[in-house]
Amino acid sequence: MKVPSAKSFERMEKFVKIYCEKTGTSTSPQEGVTDAVIKGLAANVDELKRPLCPCRFYPDKQEEIKHRTWICACDDMQIYKYCHCLLFVSPEGLPITEHLPEDHEGRKTYGLVKDPTPDKGRALRHKAAEREKERRERPS
Repeated sequence: MKVPSAKSFERMEKFVKIYCEKTGTSTSPQEGVTDAVIKGLAANVDELKRPLCPCRFYPDKQEEIKHRTWICACDDMQIYKYCHCLLFVSPEGLPITEHLPEDHEGRKTYGLVKDPTPDKGRALRHKAAEREKERRERPS
């Protein structure tokens, strides 16, 4: 991974702090996780001008940007409050799975993790059916 510019790193660090407050989530308590994800987001801002999720593989990053699905805060975070990167998690460091469909890999992997602040976040919750259709038809 390329080393991001200080400007992009600071910008993403600020975004993460504000987004945690807005959604009632915490950053990972596991050492190095938050820093690594922020570095990846910032490097993608430098390269692609967008904070594309660094925790996924994309055959074509430019094509992926057009879909918007994995631009941080990604659709899964905004719909389900679930962060694949473990950047936005519960205070215990677990990804919130309460709002995921039962057959989602996050629910299968982590079980039911309750949302400690259900009154915060999930700005796109009304798009859950659309996201599920996409998840089945365009796995990414």
